[in-house]
Amino acid sequence: MAAADPRGAAAAAVPAGTEPPGPPLMSDAEFAQFQRFIHEAAGISLGGPKKAMVAARLAGRLHACRAKSYGEYLRLLKGGGAQQELQTAVDLLTTNETYFFREPKHFDFLRQMLTGQAGARAPRVWSAAGSTGEEAYSIAMLLEDCLPGSPWEVVASDISTRVLERARTGHYSTARTSHMPPGYLRRFCLSGRGPQAGTLLIERSLRSRVRFLQVNLNATLPPLGQFDVVFLRNVLIYFDMRTKQQVVRRVLDTLRPGGWLFIGHTETLSGVCETLERVSPAIFRKPP
Repeated sequence: MAAADPRGAAAAAVPAGTEPPGPPLMSDAEFAQFQRFIHEAAGISLGGPKKAMVAARLAGRLHACRAKSYGEYLRLLKGGGAQQELQTAVDLLTTNETYFFREPKHFDFLRQMLTGQAGARAPRVWSAAGSTGEEAYSIAMLLEDCLPGSPWEVVASDISTRVLERARTGHYSTARTSHMPPGYLRRFCLSGRGPQAGTLLIERSLRSRVRFLQVNLNATLPPLGQFDVVFLRNVLIYFDMRTKQQVVRRVLDTLRPGGWLFIGHTETLSGVCETLERVSPAIFRKPP
């Protein structure tokens, strides 16, 4: 990917073997500017302790774009003709780690819901902050296990185009499978051999049934249709209260009456939304 230089033109390639110089220090004023930038772009609130993380994640982009300071790089992002670099910066500041069947009690609950529903209307499930795809594929494995042959659908979204590209490949380290139910690894995944040892590839037929979309939860949502279940996990913790309220309201508009909303176990809807029925820790139901 060709990065833009501070004037908007493509930056010259860095000669092979050239080591980038150490990044400049990020001032408190520059960090405050990036706090506003990522809040406006993605609704994410970055506290003071995140300054070192922001500086470290963006340091390489300063070198690639020949920016002499973080302030100069931010001016590049806000200037015209830097849309691709803008997306790169958002990707770097919003990427989060995940793994298969994270927070297993949610999947146990979903399994109980699905048991005995063969022949009923096929469910639609949205992984609304799907990151690199492990959550979406976990949902797909469970749906296929409980409703084999049913035309269920999983939609996964994220604001980061980079993590979505990784998700579509379905290629992961086996270290992320420690919570995967017994038999699923053999049934739904192909084990890597030789240079790919220690990795897995999601089986093609399952991979083809998960649709990945770029969606910014902090903006008007695209036409997604109605869902029976929405996973909105481990994303609300990055928003301030007003943004949480707006995001949850948008998401609930896509949830069918009687549908289920899953949030992260470290998150709460207290003060965010009082219209949902709490049925279990981090599990809520929209009134029928």
